Amino acid sequence: MLSREDEDRIAATVRACEAKTDGEILVALAEEVSKYREIPLAWAAAVALALPPIVLSLSLEPLVDVISDPWTASLSPGAGLGLAIALYAATQIVLFLAVLWIVHIPAVRRRLTPRVLKRHRVAQAAHRQFVAVAARAQGSETGVLLFVALEDHQVQVLADTSAHARCGEGPWKQAADAVTAAIKAGRDPTAGIIEAVEIIGAALAEHYPSSGPHQNAFSDRPIELR
Repeated sequence: MLSREDEDRIAATVRACEAKTDGEILVALAEEVSKYREIPLAWAAAVALALPPIVLSLSLEPLVDVISDPWTASLSPGAGLGLAIALYAATQIVLFLAVLWIVHIPAVRRRLTPRVLKRHRVAQAAHRQFVAVAARAQGSETGVLLFVALEDHQVQVLADTSAHARCGEGPWKQAADAVTAAIKAGRDPTAGIIEAVEIIGAALAEHYPSSGPHQNAFSDRPIELR
């Protein structure tokens, strides 16, 4: 997902920020939080159902050609119509399978997956991770999770109740925007993550300044979720 050098850069930034605060910063990374298996099916069904009627509405010649073809001239009108319907259904099946195969290609699927669905799935994954982290935090109320889904281009920042109440929503939104901007601009995502960690660290240091040597509840290195 990230090189060891990138992980070292993030860990060093987390360590430096935590030295100034009693708060805890945890970075979690995922490539994609879901395979979005419903997306290829949805696009295949939509194209197979919508495209043939659109083509026919623009021109009825294909249907007329089938019914008036010399091979079907000797058939009853009902048989000719039946053949046309069969060809129509076959066209839909071919379209469905072709689109299904195309949209199954990861790059195409990512492009065609609605952002609102990505945001929802990433939010769910981030909350699951946050709950798991909170259960191991031994009563800490100053922890912040930076959750980055690299291929989904989505970021979630979740904070414990006390930290959120003191720091407000502003720093978390700034941190998320820093990562998102780096990914969208095609820059090194690690630079965006480091910037986000520094924003989070500054907010925690302001409201929870260090009272002594920092006791790590979690590793400074980012967690990679597969």
